[in-house]
Amino acid sequence: MKFASVRLIASDIKAMVAFYELVTGQTADWLAPQFAEIVTPGATLAIGSAETVAVFAEGSAEPSANRTAILEFMVEDLDDAFARLNGKAELVHERKLMPWGNRTFQVRDPEGSAVSIFMPFTDAAKARFGSR
Repeated sequence: MKFASVRLIASDIKAMVAFYELVTGQTADWLAPQFAEIVTPGATLAIGSAETVAVFAEGSAEPSANRTAILEFMVEDLDDAFARLNGKAELVHERKLMPWGNRTFQVRDPEGSAVSIFMPFTDAAKARFGSR
């Protein structure tokens, strides 16, 4: 089995796609007016408009209702990422060092999902991610 993507459902797909283009530095591939993908080296982020839910099953997903998942993006320069996103997204928490060795900050995307931007900071964290 191969993990293929994470799909987010958005009430305002244009705002969501623009936000994640800013976060990732990648341009979205619009496969349909109501569906786009942002392909990164580690995974694909799929973004569908609320109207795509009916294709699966009416009511099976709901925009702006996620409070259980945190999307995480690893960066090489946390301060650069913070400068790029500061003032352009709701800040959940400032830059800090986490107990497991990552330096991170969190923002919310336009639909309210938490987005963690991090970089391995301690030697143990760097070893976990294969960066030294």
